[in-house]
Amino acid sequence: MYKRIDKNENRLERHKRIRKKISGTPERPRLEVVKTNAHIYANIIDDIHGHTLVSASTVEKQYAELTAKGNKEAAKMIGKAVAEKALEKGIKEVVFDRGGYIYHGRVQTLAEAAREAGLKF
Repeated sequence: MYKRIDKNENRLERHKRIRKKISGTPERPRLEVVKTNAHIYANIIDDIHGHTLVSASTVEKQYAELTAKGNKEAAKMIGKAVAEKALEKGIKEVVFDRGGYIYHGRVQTLAEAAREAGLKF
């Protein structure tokens, strides 16, 4: 019998493999990306203490005027916003966690915008 491929299940397996190798420290926290069809989220996390240091997402009120919050334009704005917030807190270097997603499209755009705004990966 034909079994339907569950893409999210495959992504979660990739994410588990990545998280075995990547961890955020106070000196170099982890930049995590989460995307849905409607929104995109970026968090900078210190895994040792279990704290979210900085976060940005299209759910925030300042992005209410965006008509499409799940596209590359929104990802670029979130990447820039998370980098600016991180630099304000003194975070210059991060470890990039793509969350099991392919480094393409919105994930790539967010990462490039964060680099342009001053974060080092």
